[in-house]
Amino acid sequence: MTLEQLKAQREALQAARFNGVLTVKAGDKWVTYKSDAELQSALGDLDREIAKAEGRPRARRIRAYAGKGL
Repeated sequence: MTLEQLKAQREALQAARFNGVLTVKAGDKWVTYKSDAELQSALGDLDREIAKAEGRPRARRIRAYAGKGL
């Protein structure tokens, strides 16, 4: 897919998510997601593909957890 197609698909997924819709048209096919979490995962995949196509480095997250040690 081209960068423009990836961005258009991302926009469609975001619009569907903000409207609370789980069915999205992708090209000439309709895709139905099971949950908002699955839709968010698809958005994350598209974000990574767009970043790779644009030559940006992959975003990394570091999470710290703390406990009381009891």
